[in-house]
Amino acid sequence: MQPPKKIAVAGATGRVGLHLVDVLRAAGHDVVPMSRSLGVDVITGGGLAAALAGVECIIDTATGPSPEQEAATTFFTTAARNLQEAGQQAGVQRIVVVSIIGVDHSTGGYGAAKLAHEQATLAGPVPALVLRAAQFHEFVPLLIEWGTQGDVAYVPRMRTQLVAARTVAETLAGLATAPEPRLSGPPFPEVAGPREESLVAMATLLAERRGYPAKVEAGSDPADRDGLNESGGLLPGPDAILAGPTFEEWLNATY
Repeated sequence: MQPPKKIAVAGATGRVGLHLVDVLRAAGHDVVPMSRSLGVDVITGGGLAAALAGVECIIDTATGPSPEQEAATTFFTTAARNLQEAGQQAGVQRIVVVSIIGVDHSTGGYGAAKLAHEQATLAGPVPALVLRAAQFHEFVPLLIEWGTQGDVAYVPRMRTQLVAARTVAETLAGLATAPEPRLSGPPFPEVAGPREESLVAMATLLAERRGYPAKVEAGSDPADRDGLNESGGLLPGPDAILAGPTFEEWLNATY
């Protein structure tokens, strides 16, 4: 059993961050939650130096307010540089960042922004590790809300291997606390759910469970310039960590 560590979580109030703080504390680690609402801003740097005092590892799960490529790229690269700079000054030994499976094939959109995030994190002085994750179960209700027009939700055709945010958090915690992880370079570890699923089919299950919207229809995503959604480019590789629950199991436990 590894001794407890002092670990800072950027984006501690987000989908993965909330679970991550819980998982790390349950394992006995000293956790420093970081978010704007908690007085730590990874973009301006406000509160960052004080938060990182004595921290051994940073786990970066922070996301910006916009999914648009330029805005997201600015957010991610600025956050990465600030965490690297403040981390080096604080004596941080390791940074772990969560990314998305398939971003290395992205030439535009949010995937390209996350690829820039990876590159900015790996370019810094503190040794870093990237974990690429599949789309979260929690991503499905969000996509339904974004795509709803009247009583119909238009959801992108996507082959995916949906994974629970908590499963991603548990994997990040393992990488952050491992005695000697492989750092700074591909192939990056991946985490995904136990089986391939259709995003439209899962959205239909969720809509039926909640009783709204009345209908889910498949459509193409104009932001998917590279065709990754439908081609299987977002599916994990053969060495990925595959872990449940399945989407249906998550659905039964959540709704």
